[in-house]
Amino acid sequence: MIRDMKNTDPANSPQRLDRFLSHATPYSRKEVRRLLHASRVTVNDEVVKKSDCQVDPDNDIVVLDGQRCFLARPRYVMLHKPEGVVCANSDSEHPTVMDLLDNPSGLSVAGRLDLDTTGLVLLSDDGDWIHRVISPRRSCQKTYLATIDGMPDKSVIEQFASGIMLRSEKHPTAPATLIVLDQHNGQAQEAGHQVEVTLTEGRYHQVKRMFAACGLKVLKLHRQRIGNVWLDSALAEGQSRDLSEQEVSGIFE
Repeated sequence: MIRDMKNTDPANSPQRLDRFLSHATPYSRKEVRRLLHASRVTVNDEVVKKSDCQVDPDNDIVVLDGQRCFLARPRYVMLHKPEGVVCANSDSEHPTVMDLLDNPSGLSVAGRLDLDTTGLVLLSDDGDWIHRVISPRRSCQKTYLATIDGMPDKSVIEQFASGIMLRSEKHPTAPATLIVLDQHNGQAQEAGHQVEVTLTEGRYHQVKRMFAACGLKVLKLHRQRIGNVWLDSALAEGQSRDLSEQEVSGIFE
């Protein structure tokens, strides 16, 4: 049965037929209305001409010129970013994360990494999901593995935990967790010390600036986690894969 309801367009299903077709096909709403008037659209085997007919994208069968129409599903991708690649759609000097993807069309980065920082990058064409990932209100945790040029003492760990006032900032950083990973590894001292940092913010060069404020320099930086999504250990640098439904929905839990 075809529903004929003249209420406002709902955000979720059911939705107006012209709205559905404008998202499921290359046609604009104006063009869709012409197609409807020309009897080129059926819903559940019935010809429909009314643009405000309500359809359920998951259950109703909408056909245009003999081809069933489907809404494109949002895409969610994780990428293992290498050093020397920028988190941008295009760049005149460096390769971008988009250059590493087979089909980057419509995707945007949810939380950028610096040119020399490696690790987990999330991309999606779901703008609302990206906003929730990067919104400070969500306090979505990010975990980094850092190599620094000195051993952080107890005072540095406490500064991270209480918040650090960075240069040119009006407010101190939110509390962050700093864990020293190689306190008893003498060999690590020559190449730097390994630490793990977990933040709930995404300020400009934040990890590097926090260590600099404590008199330490970051030699290498690698992002391991965003929310509940960890970088897949099976992904080599430059490789990517789609997120699972559990990863997409569980990132904020």
